[in-house]
Amino acid sequence: MTAAFVLHRAHGAPFSTSFRRAAFGKSDPFARHREIAWEGHGSMAAGRVGFIGEIDVPRFPHIETLVVVEGALTLEAAGMAPLILGPNEGAVIGSGAALRIRAESRTRFVFYAAACARPAKAGVVPLRADADFKPSATLPAEVLLGPAPECRSDNVFVEDDADYKAGTWDSTPYHRIVRAHRLNEFMHLVAGSVRFAAPDGTVLSLGTGDALFVPQGASIGWESSERVAKFYVVQPVQA
Repeated sequence: MTAAFVLHRAHGAPFSTSFRRAAFGKSDPFARHREIAWEGHGSMAAGRVGFIGEIDVPRFPHIETLVVVEGALTLEAAGMAPLILGPNEGAVIGSGAALRIRAESRTRFVFYAAACARPAKAGVVPLRADADFKPSATLPAEVLLGPAPECRSDNVFVEDDADYKAGTWDSTPYHRIVRAHRLNEFMHLVAGSVRFAAPDGTVLSLGTGDALFVPQGASIGWESSERVAKFYVVQPVQA
């Protein structure tokens, strides 16, 4: 299994991920613009979208977490002020949300999307680098190659029906063995850098502004030497 899919490199650095142009479901608002790098069992996908224009969506058909990497995207949902997202800013759009999506110039964002049969509890929720962090669990000693890190998180979107969680996480430096990833995870680094090790010994280095998707079951390690913060989505593969 491929260990990881790079979805974006800041500053135009090259990467080798293959994308295919395809819609995510029959009612995908971004059907003509979506590029999928990974698609999994149970209607899940990760990739990127290049978009310019305006779309009115009476009922968003799935859950989608997106982070802008170029340009600006405006999300106008009923009952809330317009949310304007610039580079390295993101949001979660809940299934069933009514909103207008607008980009006045060429805009690109990375995404993780998942099907959800019922309307989500929340409509549009911003992701924040200056999150309301709370202490979260560290890693078990048997997977660490050094001191245990101090980790914090801020889950801003939780959808139980799809077992989908999104928010912001940060951690002090740590080094972890290569092991099978326990969940599908989308991440966009908003601070720091990480070296991801593969079973064959190769290392993938990512820094602030880069985005990555790791599928459940892929073997990958982690090594950081500074504080790392990321926007994230985690979701188990649906049975």
